[in-house]
Amino acid sequence: MVNITALLSTLITANHILHYHNVLDAMGHVSVRNPDTNTTFFIALQLGPAVVSGPEDIGEYLVEDGSPVKGTMGGYAERYIHSEVLKRYPDVNAVVHSHAEDVLPYTVIETGLEPVYHMAGFLGSNVPNFDIETAYLPSDPRDMLVNSPRLGAALAQTLGTNKTYPTSPAHTTILQRGHGFVTVGTSVEQVVDYAYYATSNARVQTKALLLASAASKTGSGSGDGVKYLSKQERKDTSNMNAWIVFKPWKQWVKEVERSGRYVNDLGSTPTPTGSGG
Repeated sequence: MVNITALLSTLITANHILHYHNVLDAMGHVSVRNPDTNTTFFIALQLGPAVVSGPEDIGEYLVEDGSPVKGTMGGYAERYIHSEVLKRYPDVNAVVHSHAEDVLPYTVIETGLEPVYHMAGFLGSNVPNFDIETAYLPSDPRDMLVNSPRLGAALAQTLGTNKTYPTSPAHTTILQRGHGFVTVGTSVEQVVDYAYYATSNARVQTKALLLASAASKTGSGSGDGVKYLSKQERKDTSNMNAWIVFKPWKQWVKEVERSGRYVNDLGSTPTPTGSGG
């Protein structure tokens, strides 16, 4: 049996970390599978991540269809992003949905989000861009919200299937046209790491593209003058990314605890065991 109190404390802190580092705005969210049952997941209620502070701020929902359980009332309209990803991929235990402004431009231009440095190798090749218009029915409102199991399933499908491990997605991260991005992981710590470095990589890539354009130079990358990580570099740094996730976690926890901006009624988040590099 997992200590659910400790897990919820970690989830609360994850909200704070991602807000502190401008990965989540007032509408973004992070979820975690309930490891005791595998049939439900936890996610904050309809609250901004900065003000999530205790178990009363967290809802529990069925992975099967996103419906609330155990007295949970209401919740995010887009919780179906989380339920459908968790349902489709048993190896995924945590999901982040973000509207980070650093990433948004790559959802609406032809230039794709590409790993430009070693901390973003997990992005892999050809980060997919989910266009919700392809999943709409004629009667659907075009509000661009993934607010039903049907739309959540269409988004989850965009993550693809890992050929070696069919219970895992082919991609860790997908974009959402005109909306944001989704990233997935095997733990809260990993998905926070991936969300942070996906956003960081977008900032670095934008600067590189601007510099390359200003200098009017061409490179050996994708033709836009930026040299991206090679296929082998993406693979090897992705492996490194997977085991190094606990190294920044402890620092990020200290940052939010010492900032005085956040409250975690469940106490200090326990430091997970794992290799930090």
